[in-house]
Amino acid sequence: MLTSYELPADGELFTHEWEIKRSRFITWIQRAQNEEQARDVIARARTTYPDARHHCSAYVLSVEGSNPIERSSDDGEPSGTAGKPMLDVVKGSGMLDIVVVVIRYFGGIKLGAGGLVHAYSNSVSEALPSVRGVTRSKQELVTVDFPHAEAGRIEAELRNQGVTIIGVEYGRAATYTLAFEPGKRSLLDDRLAAITQGRAEAKEAGHAWVESRQD
Repeated sequence: MLTSYELPADGELFTHEWEIKRSRFITWIQRAQNEEQARDVIARARTTYPDARHHCSAYVLSVEGSNPIERSSDDGEPSGTAGKPMLDVVKGSGMLDIVVVVIRYFGGIKLGAGGLVHAYSNSVSEALPSVRGVTRSKQELVTVDFPHAEAGRIEAELRNQGVTIIGVEYGRAATYTLAFEPGKRSLLDDRLAAITQGRAEAKEAGHAWVESRQD
């Protein structure tokens, strides 16, 4: 069962461009967490470069409890020379929830099947290092109430100790939602006890996918 994976940072478009034998290759890489989002990215590439000869694509999407969704398109290039090589590079990166589009402006010189495979796979492999990745992991959640007067201090101490805070609601008390790796509940309880002199009581709140930036 998938418990963690890397994916592109949300809301960012990563691009790369190069030329081979007068053909111009422009690569787009973006996050997509369902097929509708992936198709939207591909459609936007077509709209942005309407006069390009080809808009080849590949995407890999996570599916909880099942195998990833994998799709690719040669978009008019000879079968197997664009989408599949792109998909192979994406899969080799280990990233999920990722869509890649390579836009080609034909330069008048045919590359041949081998040349096309190289051009499209290289377009993706050279673009991937520019992708700012984040890690998405399955975390357990608890909620805990803090007095308003102490919430700021406690929050600062929790963050200093590496505790992940994913939400806070203000009512009679400040109710924090904390996330932690499965099996690490006792460590979190110890930290809470030390920071609050044993006054805080954490309550189980299920689990969620939580994202953290890569260093």
